[in-house]
Amino acid sequence: MFGILRPCRHSLPDGLAQAWMSHLCGLCLALRDDHGQLARTATNYDGLVISALTTAQAAPAAGTRTAGPCPLRGMRGAEVANGAGARLAASVSLHLASAKLSDHADDGDGSASRWPVRGASRHVARRWSRRARTTDTALGVDSTPLVAVAERQRTAEREAEATGELLRGTAPTEEATAEAFAHTAVLAESPANEEPLREAGRLFGRIAHLLDAVADQEEDTAAAAWNPVTATGTPVSEVRRLCDEAAFGVRLALDEAAFHDDRLVRALLGRELERSIHRTFARAGHQPHSHGHHGQYDQYGQYDQYGQYDQYGQYRSQARHPRLRTRRGLVVLPTRGR
Repeated sequence: MFGILRPCRHSLPDGLAQAWMSHLCGLCLALRDDHGQLARTATNYDGLVISALTTAQAAPAAGTRTAGPCPLRGMRGAEVANGAGARLAASVSLHLASAKLSDHADDGDGSASRWPVRGASRHVARRWSRRARTTDTALGVDSTPLVAVAERQRTAEREAEATGELLRGTAPTEEATAEAFAHTAVLAESPANEEPLREAGRLFGRIAHLLDAVADQEEDTAAAAWNPVTATGTPVSEVRRLCDEAAFGVRLALDEAAFHDDRLVRALLGRELERSIHRTFARAGHQPHSHGHHGQYDQYGQYDQYGQYDQYGQYRSQARHPRLRTRRGLVVLPTRGR
């Protein structure tokens, strides 16, 4: 399994760890049911956010089903997420896995450097892409941005390298995740949430792409492979700033959406997302970015920029810390004394 959001039980209290596992298992079973046993290898930690978002917006009686024993649950059965949200999460995960396989095959990375493996990877990628589009059609999803990620990425990379603008290279990923997040509002019949969730998805896609680039930069350099950070000559401090601002923008976008129960969503897209940023940069050997504010990292590596969020990603005191706002997707800090 892959993905940037990898919470532990210590950071998901009060039953949230069980809810997270429910969505993870629901995603895995949806992949099996719609796309076959092999597709379960595409289970993606980040993909389950789609399922969690759908459930958070839906009525309290959101669908579940009973799953049989599984080694990941200590051979115990469980009630797991079911329905359109889990199926959309499965489709998104399959699109991501398909794009990743295609990318490795095109670059000849790792085992894909051998032609039999490269050919098999391309075959599986094409099959998964076709099956994911079938699910998209059944759910009423416009799969064009998701399918176009791999196709547009090469063009976006060339534009980023030519202009030195890092975010040109993240645009296809941002567009794909934006549409996936927004469609959860359609499935939950919450049309007012579409735009805020589209913005949250766009920023989440930016972070995921940048963190992947930072994590792989040293390996890509050794293999003479293309890396957006290296190719554009962007300082690591600037990449970190972009990630931190995007993470805060995700929080702000979620504030504009209405949920029935947003505890898990806020935990994943709040503190866990910021924790992932810190973890990725730390493992790559980079020092924490200096924000010039009051923030600090806790024992789990989670950054709290203003010290005002609890474990669910909720504001502790909005009176003491005025809400920040967004203007055309940009984070705007309130001036002192306002």
